[in-house]
Amino acid sequence: MTAKNIQETDSGLFNCRYSFMGVPFSKDVSQSKAAIVGIPFDCGTHPNRIGSRQGPRSIREQSALVRPYQPPLADFNPLERLNVVDCGDVDVTPGVIQESFDRIEAAISRVAEAGTIPVTMGGDGAVTLPQLRALHKIHPDLVVLHIDAHTDTYPGAGNQIHDLYNTATTFTRAAEEGVVDAKNSMHVGPRGTVTCQGVFEHTREHGYGLIDGNELFHRGFQEVLATIHNKFSGKPVYLCFDMDFFDPSCAPGVCTPTWGGASAREGLSLLQGLAGLNFVAVDVNTVSPPHDIGGMTSFLAATVMIQCLALICLAPEFE
Repeated sequence: MTAKNIQETDSGLFNCRYSFMGVPFSKDVSQSKAAIVGIPFDCGTHPNRIGSRQGPRSIREQSALVRPYQPPLADFNPLERLNVVDCGDVDVTPGVIQESFDRIEAAISRVAEAGTIPVTMGGDGAVTLPQLRALHKIHPDLVVLHIDAHTDTYPGAGNQIHDLYNTATTFTRAAEEGVVDAKNSMHVGPRGTVTCQGVFEHTREHGYGLIDGNELFHRGFQEVLATIHNKFSGKPVYLCFDMDFFDPSCAPGVCTPTWGGASAREGLSLLQGLAGLNFVAVDVNTVSPPHDIGGMTSFLAATVMIQCLALICLAPEFE
């Protein structure tokens, strides 16, 4: 019997250790302030690395190593405070973009419309766009804080659906569709190497703010965090965290590893510094288990997720 088969159980009799951190599996999110949702989708077009469709399963497995308390800043159990449940995975077909996007949007809408914050695990970076579509229906002034080694705001023109919708074009399409307030959104951490010239300029032309990796480390995290808080305070924030923000030395199992990223300590410290923002959705993506080493990237992703759940508890809007 698999985790997917165990949906309704008698309390105290059954448990499935492969839910996220052992929280209950449930399709009913009405009593939860946050819910875990897996999105096992990738476009299947990466020239070298296909495997992030396996990310949710691996993150759930490695989450058994994560503990809920995070002293001194978050010395409480966010799973209990938020009554977190694991909804399982969205029923998608990797490589089939339009149908899968529709299903992702519908699933996230169902969670968010119940007043519950979706905390999702991808999947590649393409899974963000349908989630933005869902959240924008509830928060017309939605802004994005995108922490990533790449802007995912490439031109992406062509006649084929994979040309328009892929991991590199997510935020280009989001700006064009108006599902985010681009001028009040920001990318943090993009760095080289990249596939084409003028990517950062293209990102800024679409209205986004951009603090690249060199600027992040030159200015220092505290100064950058002050800028982030000034920009995002009081706004409904969609936090998109791509695991390749970390350096491949601590997160090798990602779709597009890029040297010069944050250490585990640095990346988690940056997340802790976001306490006080109003997060209405969290999206952790791009774990690719076939390219991981001993599950270390999935373990780190699960740690990112528990930290994000703590951030939801620390928002001024949280009651």
